[in-house]
Amino acid sequence: MAAEPPSEVADAVAGVHITPVDEVGLEQRAAALCTRSIKSTSKAAALELAIRVMDLTTLEGADTPERVQALCARARRPDAADWSVPPVAAVCVYPELVPVAAEALAESPVAVASVAGGFPAGLAPLESRLAEVAWAVAAGADEVDIVLNRSAFLSGQYQKAYDEIAAAKKACGSAHLKVILETGELGAYDQIKRASMLAMVAGADFIKTSTGKIGTSATPPTALCMAEAIRDMAEQTGRAVGLKLAGGIRTAKQAWHYLVIVGETLGPGWLTPERFRLGASSLLNDVLMQRAKLRDGRYQRREDLSVD
Repeated sequence: MAAEPPSEVADAVAGVHITPVDEVGLEQRAAALCTRSIKSTSKAAALELAIRVMDLTTLEGADTPERVQALCARARRPDAADWSVPPVAAVCVYPELVPVAAEALAESPVAVASVAGGFPAGLAPLESRLAEVAWAVAAGADEVDIVLNRSAFLSGQYQKAYDEIAAAKKACGSAHLKVILETGELGAYDQIKRASMLAMVAGADFIKTSTGKIGTSATPPTALCMAEAIRDMAEQTGRAVGLKLAGGIRTAKQAWHYLVIVGETLGPGWLTPERFRLGASSLLNDVLMQRAKLRDGRYQRREDLSVD
């Protein structure tokens, strides 16, 4: 029996049921999925997919145009010595550097993404947050990553949190909107699922785990919880929403685990850059090393790879 959301959430997610989360069952299933072995023949395809769904990110106060240009060059050609390596999905930067990224990625399949809306806290005045979203899109962003107003959500002001996401979606125009839940601050899995459903109904094209700016980021149970919310959304409304996992994903093995979780929960239709992303600034080199090992039987030297 589906649980009815609290009254104010019901106003925000009218027509969508939010089922309670079995915490023990969720964690057991996530752990079981992470024990799945991948055959060598499938491992190569998994590594290539991990690259194709990857968002390269630089979100530091010391970012420069030169650093962004170098990251964009790597996004287009991740391994300068191997032309068979596909480009990544997107490069994510601060709004000020969107024009630099847009120029560097022109006529390439790599999208330009920008954090906006008062990232990472999302507590600037709404008018300025929406203006920043619109500015980033006008400057060339194909995708915008905003943060859920956790202050509103955690204090029970669900309608306010919903309205702000809906306003950001409108400000995005034709650009895709990713809503970062910052799951490490939400507490129980029921809260993560509720926030996921609220963001999706408000217009999010993707829901995303975290900013990468706090200690707790993506975890297998959290990824599974959000994937199940996306599945519920698709079953109840017919709308397919993407999932972005970010923060703490550093190894190819972790990437394989998340590919299994998404594939088993949402099906192969979600294993594309249009519906799934891995946000990682340090994952690419490990994936390239594992790819070289499969191909040549030996690892590349880390010093031969770029440092983002």
